[in-house]
Amino acid sequence: MNLKKFTILHSNDMHGDFLAELRGGEGKLIGGLSLLSGYINKVRHEEENVLYFISGDMVQGSLIDSEYKGISTMAIMNYLAPDAVALGNHEFDYGLPHLLFLEKVANFPIVNANLYVKGFNKRLMRPYVVIRKAGFDFLITGIITEKVMDSIKGDSLIGSFVSLEEAGAEVGKITNVYKNDDIDLTVLLTHIGYDSDLELAEMLKPEWGVDLIIGGHSHTILDKPTEKNGVLVTQAGVGTDQIGRFDITVDDDTNSIVEYKWRLIPIDSSIAEPDRDLEKYIKTFQEEVDHKYSAVICRLAHTHTHPSRLVETSLGDLFADAVSEVTESDVAFMASGSIRVKEFGPIVTLKDFLACFPYNDTLTRYTVTGTRLRRIFSHIMRKENRNSEGECYQVNDAVRATYNEAEAKLTSLKMNGLEVKDDDKYTIVLQGYHARSSEAHLNVTQEELTAIKAKVVSTSAQEVLEEWLRNHQNVGRAVEGRLTYI
Repeated sequence: MNLKKFTILHSNDMHGDFLAELRGGEGKLIGGLSLLSGYINKVRHEEENVLYFISGDMVQGSLIDSEYKGISTMAIMNYLAPDAVALGNHEFDYGLPHLLFLEKVANFPIVNANLYVKGFNKRLMRPYVVIRKAGFDFLITGIITEKVMDSIKGDSLIGSFVSLEEAGAEVGKITNVYKNDDIDLTVLLTHIGYDSDLELAEMLKPEWGVDLIIGGHSHTILDKPTEKNGVLVTQAGVGTDQIGRFDITVDDDTNSIVEYKWRLIPIDSSIAEPDRDLEKYIKTFQEEVDHKYSAVICRLAHTHTHPSRLVETSLGDLFADAVSEVTESDVAFMASGSIRVKEFGPIVTLKDFLACFPYNDTLTRYTVTGTRLRRIFSHIMRKENRNSEGECYQVNDAVRATYNEAEAKLTSLKMNGLEVKDDDKYTIVLQGYHARSSEAHLNVTQEELTAIKAKVVSTSAQEVLEEWLRNHQNVGRAVEGRLTYI
């Protein structure tokens, strides 16, 4: 037997979470890239054979990232020096041409097996990388499915094998061609969500030799990896407050893991010294952003919160009311995932606002029948959608919707206290991304959405919200049961 020990560290959904936070009575520093880098440096010093992977969504979610359109993130990631990175859906937020530019900025391989340039049958990104470590060969490839296609469906150049079955087949294609190089370990970096990872694992043929699926997108926290079809599936939550760690023993003769230990390591000041060089580098971006965006735009009546995108929140209510008022729409569907902070105010600077709402998308108002409006609420309120992979929404004060989970149906939908009538007309407003993906997210096709009337009411949801806040001092909202589940 030729056995060798390796340590695999992994992150996902870092979302520009660059800075450490003070928490708890002892004032302990939690998270941030400086502490994360310090821990990675420590492990690389202590262990002989270390690999570090990131399963997508490095960018978007912080003002530093959005101000530099991801260039700052890629430059900072170069400090962390991951061995391989997979694409997440937010890597496409600044557009396909810019993503290709960011890929050139990166000093590390970004792998994806199933995105193609249409008409040429050429993969968009590097499909795999073989990493040789201590005489052993690691094959790393990446997969992303429907979770990204909505954001690039307007780009006629890009196509994908988007279903799990098709994505799985692409994994098979990579392993069938390259496993003959005596690959000792095969790692699949995904950004499709934990539940989808489990489905994918079941579809993989044992002959393909996939050992690990390290995922992202659903921000899942696990106590231990899940074994499916001989594949270990894991994920490391969200942000930089923690990192996944495998300590594994690999058999060169059987090309398999014979022993492993996995832990989710909390990143705080008790576990490692901060990487001071990286800290200084981040501050060069931070100081410029602070200087540019320090102006106060409003004071709210109290701190508004957004603890989860799966439930109604006071901050979600505030934003939905603002959009509904400005666009003069009956229903404002404010995507929960577009609100990127857990607390907001009472003092709100421009920096606070842009960190909270980094998406500068269009707002379009549509006129729909009551029947279609009920169908939308039935779809977004169903239990299957309210998980870490679904698209959930905040709505304005005029709406009161009740969903019976036991019967799996919408039992009541009222506008301004009156039950919605099937044949009556109602106006709804959607952010551009969600309008473009209406069939997947709202269960309404583009043809149905635009059948009566459609009008772009603003080219910038960001500007709408910013100006509304500037002109509404000391306002406040509380969770009041706009969406109710029984």
